[in-house]
Amino acid sequence: MKKTVSVLQMVVVNTYWVGLSFMWNGLHGIVLPAVIANIVPGNEKNTYLGLLTSMGLVIAVIIQPLSGALSDGWASAWGRRRPWITLGTLFDFLFLGVIGWAGGLTWIFIGYLGLQLSSNIAHGPAQGLMPDVVPQEQLAQASGLKIFIDMGSAAAAVIVTGILLGSKAEYAGLVMALIISILLVSSAITIFGTPEQASMHTATDPWKGMRDSLLIDFHTHTAYWWLIGQRFVFLLGVYGIQAFAQNYLRDVLKVANPPRDAGILLGIVTIALMLFAAVGGWLINRWGMRRVLVLASVFAAIGSVLLWFGRSQGMLLAFGGILGAGVGLFLTANWTLANKLAPANEAGKYLGLTNLATAGAGVLARAAGALWDIFNNAIPGSWNGYLILFVSAGIFALASMALIGRIELPLQKSPVHP
Repeated sequence: MKKTVSVLQMVVVNTYWVGLSFMWNGLHGIVLPAVIANIVPGNEKNTYLGLLTSMGLVIAVIIQPLSGALSDGWASAWGRRRPWITLGTLFDFLFLGVIGWAGGLTWIFIGYLGLQLSSNIAHGPAQGLMPDVVPQEQLAQASGLKIFIDMGSAAAAVIVTGILLGSKAEYAGLVMALIISILLVSSAITIFGTPEQASMHTATDPWKGMRDSLLIDFHTHTAYWWLIGQRFVFLLGVYGIQAFAQNYLRDVLKVANPPRDAGILLGIVTIALMLFAAVGGWLINRWGMRRVLVLASVFAAIGSVLLWFGRSQGMLLAFGGILGAGVGLFLTANWTLANKLAPANEAGKYLGLTNLATAGAGVLARAAGALWDIFNNAIPGSWNGYLILFVSAGIFALASMALIGRIELPLQKSPVHP
């Protein structure tokens, strides 16, 4: 039985997500859309951006659950998770340097795809750290803290990188240096501050043990697959908005500094997300998991559709806050449920499998960039592609509610009502 852990130890375990969240949100929300928009034809920028990021996320879909599963059975005097986190993060620095300083579309593709490979080598095992060291009764609190830390870093990432990058991405190297510095410090805190016991193989053939760790029981853990399905549907629209918000501001609202204004919008969405994630664990205990998931879907749907009608910065920020509230509630409830449903001895593998939904939704949402260009260019000036983007995001959020009832919740005390 695991010992109760302090809030400080929960923070240390989750500090790695500060750097990871800053890196990916800065790149996806601000840096890549701005850089690509300045080196490809204007009416094809969504296509190029979607192609690059969807290719990278295919790598994430494959590598993250694989590395998580391998770490479940890894033998090391340093534990089973930290060797993988260290290896992947060291290569992150290399590929971030390629993106920031090599220059040209080809090198951006090489750096980004390499970064997806290295980062997800670390990401899968990192997800197994929390259930390894935190007891079941503290997982809701630790999950809420993880989302709070993760999203706080995301908010800082889009705001800071949006301000620093410049209207034409002229300071991309400076932004990359900042990302590398934050990732270095945050990963070091988690790697050296988390007490992970030495791990030893129990199987006589260690490679057979690792092969066995990749086997997935599709029948015993059916609730987990419905959870993954719901996560996929919900995030499909959210990631589409994140990916193309900057180009929407550039084309439809014609703002003077798209990276900066996109950073402010995405920052407000993320701050609202963070605030509602912070109370998500409390709401789950009061109202129950299903009610919180339904509320999250309704908020996200309303916020997504209203964003299309925002023609001033104030309106955009207000509607973005509604969207962020829904996403925050969803992420806390969904991640808490994932930790509760994941088998304790295979947590790395199963939590890594949530990336089938997370990255899978990102792949499809970003690949749709070509469709948005087609619809936008069919009737110049109508921007029907962006209209469909926001409306479909609302539809996906509502559709995710249909899957909530298929998730068999773990046994727990009845929620307390006021």
